[in-house]
Amino acid sequence: MSNSSSASAAAMPAVGRSLLFLIVAGIAWGTAGAAASLIFRVSDLGPLALSFWRCVGGLALLLPALMLRNRGRTRTAAAVEPRRRRLIRILGTGIGLTAFQSAYFAAVEATGLAVGTVVTLGAGPVLIALGARFTMGERLGRGGAAAVAGALAGLAVLVLGGDRGEVRPLGVALAVLSAAGYAAITLLTRRLGRDGGGPDALSTTTWAFAVGSVGLLPMAAVEGLLPHTAQPAQVLGLLVYVAAVPTALAYALYFAGAAVVRAATVSVIMLLEPVSAALIAVTVLGEELTAATVVGTLLLLTAVTGLAFAEARAVAVRRREAVA
Repeated sequence: MSNSSSASAAAMPAVGRSLLFLIVAGIAWGTAGAAASLIFRVSDLGPLALSFWRCVGGLALLLPALMLRNRGRTRTAAAVEPRRRRLIRILGTGIGLTAFQSAYFAAVEATGLAVGTVVTLGAGPVLIALGARFTMGERLGRGGAAAVAGALAGLAVLVLGGDRGEVRPLGVALAVLSAAGYAAITLLTRRLGRDGGGPDALSTTTWAFAVGSVGLLPMAAVEGLLPHTAQPAQVLGLLVYVAAVPTALAYALYFAGAAVVRAATVSVIMLLEPVSAALIAVTVLGEELTAATVVGTLLLLTAVTGLAFAEARAVAVRRREAVA
């Protein structure tokens, strides 16, 4: 067996494991909104307070893992990225993450789990593509332009096509704001990554949760840090679940998988998040999906898939040009 064949055979289990990590992460993220919806139903905890406790819980779970990992690293290996750029990355990621998840929870509260999740996850890649075009000069191409047009059409159908009040404009606006936070994080990472010295994902995420905890504390305190509820055990269990499964576990699995699998493939697999959220919304939470909601959802998910394939084609073209 040749060396290249041996390397390919050795890489297959890693790729398969990474795909499994991404699938579990996508499904886990889809349950975060469901847990939030249940918390809103049985308590008066608001989206800012919920986001604060998610950041605190994620920090409490990820910080020990970061410290244990750093014990086995040399100082030179940990200091690859310049300090100033690392600070910008952590602060930018923390602020973006805070806006992303706070607006998402507010969208779920305002317009329901299914629509809030689909709009957030559908608009995110579109905003990333547009942001990369205007801030970094990345070309959309025909496929990218068609995908953006499809996503805008999906949003229009969602907002204008409902006739029973399931889709609320405020909730959709909050979901788009959440998508903007997600897009800002991605664009910041991509822009800083152009200079080399890739980010330490675990460290960045851990300290971003610290930034989110500090930034959200004043607003969460005004909203009400401690919930008033007749079911405290259920609320506490849901808060622990949000911090542990769709936060600490899902982020760890996502970063481990995304390091091996192509970005376009990651984008498609992450569609499991809105799909699983929609299934939970209908089967568990009793939300009703109208024809307009279904059509708008399909348009958004198709647009994201189109963007992923357009990105894969662009990468393939750049590789061929580099070889030539």
